[in-house]
Amino acid sequence: MFKKIILSLVIGGTALTLAACGNGQAPQDVTSQPQANETAHLEKSDQTSYKTIFKNSVFLGDSITEALSYHDILDEFNVVAGAGKTTELSLMSGDVDKLAERNPQHVFIMLGSDDILLPPQITDNPKQYSLKFYAELIDSIQEKLPEASITVLPVTPVTPEAEQVEPRYKNISDYNQGLQELADKQQVGFADLSSIFDDGQHLYSSDGIHFKPEFYTRMLDLLKDRVK
Repeated sequence: MFKKIILSLVIGGTALTLAACGNGQAPQDVTSQPQANETAHLEKSDQTSYKTIFKNSVFLGDSITEALSYHDILDEFNVVAGAGKTTELSLMSGDVDKLAERNPQHVFIMLGSDDILLPPQITDNPKQYSLKFYAELIDSIQEKLPEASITVLPVTPVTPEAEQVEPRYKNISDYNQGLQELADKQQVGFADLSSIFDDGQHLYSSDGIHFKPEFYTRMLDLLKDRVK
């Protein structure tokens, strides 16, 4: 219990200061609000199309995932996410029950950006610590939603400037390798998003970590075949 209290306090503080908690609806974090030039509106037909295609899907994640509904690309019903969310906090906060209430046919998990930043007060091996809870999260979802397909999404890369500010982001590639191995072991899907970033520098918001709406439309275009 003491460790869980420390975890909540430390992650809460981290959520206020580290960039992994921005660009979603997180009023406690001044960096979380999209800037005026980063919220280009989608055509209404595009919004309707994505909402229709993914109407039976739910995206589970942190602030990066939360922006799917913030930008009105998907409805809030189809997004279970929050700033500063780690795999452990997702389990602790009842996200699986929220998923079960929505009863989706497809679940996309996009966690890990905050896990990489776990401080030494919590663990000296963030990858190992996180993947343990990631496996438990997948098990719990499979137990509650045995008919749902599950797809694990990688932690998205950051810009070189963001990595310079927070060197722990250098561990993203290694963490994603662990995610892919975990997905194989758990017999769930894994979606490679790397092609989005071949010409993707313009997709980032000002912090170099979060994204403008175009990133999400590119991502959903890559994922839409998985919900047919």
